[in-house]
Order: sequence, then structure tokens, then C-alpha cells
Amino acid sequence: MTPPPLSRRGVLAGAASLGGAALAPTAAQSAEAAEAGATGAAHRPKKAVVFRDVRPLGAKRPVDLVVVDGKVHDGPAPKGAKVVEGGGRVALPALVDAHIHPDKTSWGGDWVSRKPASGIADYCAQDVELFHSQRRPVGERAYGLMAHAVTRGTRAMRAHADVAPAYGLAGVEGIAEARERLADALDVQIVGFPQHGVIRTPGTAKLLEDAARAGLVDMVGGIDPISFDHALDEQLDLVFRLADRYGVGVDIHLHDRDEKGTRVLRGIIERTKALSLRGKVTISHVFCLPFLSPKDLAATAADLADLDIALTTVAPNESLVLPIAELKKHGVRVGLGSDGVRDSWSPFGNADMLHRAHILGWVTDVRLDEELAACYTVGTHGGADVMGLPRADFEPGSPADFILVRGENVPQVLVDMPQRDLVVHGGQVVARNGELV
Repeated sequence: MTPPPLSRRGVLAGAASLGGAALAPTAAQSAEAAEAGATGAAHRPKKAVVFRDVRPLGAKRPVDLVVVDGKVHDGPAPKGAKVVEGGGRVALPALVDAHIHPDKTSWGGDWVSRKPASGIADYCAQDVELFHSQRRPVGERAYGLMAHAVTRGTRAMRAHADVAPAYGLAGVEGIAEARERLADALDVQIVGFPQHGVIRTPGTAKLLEDAARAGLVDMVGGIDPISFDHALDEQLDLVFRLADRYGVGVDIHLHDRDEKGTRVLRGIIERTKALSLRGKVTISHVFCLPFLSPKDLAATAADLADLDIALTTVAPNESLVLPIAELKKHGVRVGLGSDGVRDSWSPFGNADMLHRAHILGWVTDVRLDEELAACYTVGTHGGADVMGLPRADFEPGSPADFILVRGENVPQVLVDMPQRDLVVHGGQVVARNGELV
């Protein structure tokens, strides 16, 4: 699997430039720099923190969790390590929001009264109205929502930003601004999402290419190539061409529940294989999968797993949530997301992924402890797998991204959704009692 980078803002370390041309160092200079870097790393003081008296994954006996340079450490704490008291709280992996639209939100602002809508086109028109009615720019609104997500235990998110002539690249730029402000607390991938259609809205294709060429997005998106864009091959060819040309990933919204959905699935699978984009493609929602026969579902899951095509669900209801357990049997990566939060589409949503994992359990009517714990896992490791991030599973060397809550065990925490007393990202406390530190 070759996941898309978290950020494409690369720099050429150690290179000098003259008249815009990079000058490569000599072999001797390279060796000298490498030796100096190794020596510096060996003598650099380690950032060490001990989280005292915590119960990872609800263990019966509390332990001292040692973190060195942002990762779980299996040895003794280095001398002078900072100590954070856990008070016997349960330590659980931080959560990952694999599908959210922060650019659309009205979070933190005045109440917005929604109007009737009968389809995506109506919602798109209302998106534009909301965009122009907001006094706060995208960056400020997105930051408020994304910061709130951090305080609820989110360590990473894949953020979809509308790209359309009505907005230009304001959504992408606003989310990028919020990402920069939260760089120490939240890992973010940005998807350039053509909510208004790739083909049906002239000018969108160029904006997507501009964003991909400039390195402003980590992925390019698509939406219902048949039922909404009415251009299956044109949309998929364009989106996959951009991904192949500019080295970005693909994340396509697919809402169709019938044969149109399965046709799009086949088109995505064919292009992923043809362009060797294994591990770089995600399909969001995929409402057609729950309606397949067991035989067809197994065959489709096998194809998705073979090309490492990931899926995301927002657990909207019992009939449309993905058959996660069956997909995972075949090795398909499946993540969970918030979708829209208090936007023109809906007054609901809170970007709290513990709540979303709770909803997943609710709509699938699970009862057993292992089933409840599995819902939490989809909200943590499932999303990390989709985003290509290492799992925060408390194993030595894993990211020290976790939450501390008062509770008994994972199933009870999922059901009761207690306050996140501490949120830790990279070994540092980034939120306490629902507020950013």
C-alpha cells in the first residue's frame, strides 16, 4: 500500500540554489552532513513523558505508560521525563475521521434554518447560499470544527473540500489554513471534492487540476459519475488521469444503491488496476454494497482487496451502512467518518468520532462486548488504515495518540461516551476537559 502523503508541501533539505536551480552537494559534503546529523540525533535530548496510573484498553491494573519522542516506549523512562497523572483512567486509541466536510460547516456561528431539498442539485445550490451568507471565512469555520474534533479525541481526518466555480479553491485553502494552525494536534489529508459535478459544471475540471498540480490537495474526488454527472467514463477518466499525473490519491463519493453503483465500482476497479494505483483509491459511502447478494458481495470484496481499494462509511442507517465485518474478512480497509456537520444539508453532526462509533453500534443493533469493541476499532484503526497511518495501538513504537477517560472498559466507554479528560497527540497533551491546551 502506498498511501497519499499528509502534505505535499515538500522542501529540499540541504540544497543551495542559484538563479532558481538546486545545487547538489558533493559526495564529501553529503557524508559530512550525514555524520553530523547522526551525531546530532544521538545527542539530542529525547522528549519523554510518563503517563502515570493509566489502564490501556481498560486493563484491570493501571500501569505507567512511557512515551519517548512521540511514540510508545517499552523501556524505562529516560531521566528527567515529564510526568502526567492519569488517575486510573482508561487509555484508548485516539480516533480517526475518515470522511468529513469541514469547509461546509456553520459550526460556532448563528443558527441556520434549512429549506426543503429534493436532491444533490438542490443541496448544492443551498451550499452556495450558505457560503455567501457566512460572515466568517472558510478557514475560521473549518478551524473551529476541526479544533472541536481534537478535543473529542480525533487524531487525524480526511477532509473533503468543495471545488467548484462558485467557490474556486476557497474551501481547499481554508482547510489548509486550519490544518496549519492545528499541525501539532491533528493530521489532515485534503480531498479536492467536486460536489457540483466534474463534467456537468464547466470549470470544475480545471480547478481540480490546478489544485493537484499546485500540491494543494492530497487526493482528488468524484461524485456519482452516472446518476449525477451523467458521464461515467468522462468523470472517471479525468479523475484517474489527475491522480496518475500528479501523484495524488482518489476518493470518490458513490451514493447509488442499484446497478448504477455497481457499474461505477467496476469502472473504478478497472482504472485502479490499469494505472497501478493500488492502495491509493478510496470509495466513500458505497451504498450499493449492502444490497448485493452474498455471492456478489464476496466477489466484489475480493476485487477491492486485491487492489487495496479502501472504503468509508458514515453509518447513516441500518440499510446503508457497509457490511464491515464481511469486508474485513476479505482484507478490505474500511474507515468511519462524520460526513457533513451542521451544514446546508443537515442541522445535525458534531465531529465527535466516539459518538459516531456509538451510532455505528446503534444502527447495526450490536449487543455483545466484542461487537461493541469492534465498532470502536472501526473508528480508530479502521480510519488509520484508510489514511495510511500507523495504528495507535499502544504497541512499542506506535504513535502515542490516545485519550484518557473515566470508565470501565471499551464497550462501556463506547456506550456511555464519557468526557475526554485528556487527549494526547504525539505524546503531548493537546486537549484537556473538552478544551484545547
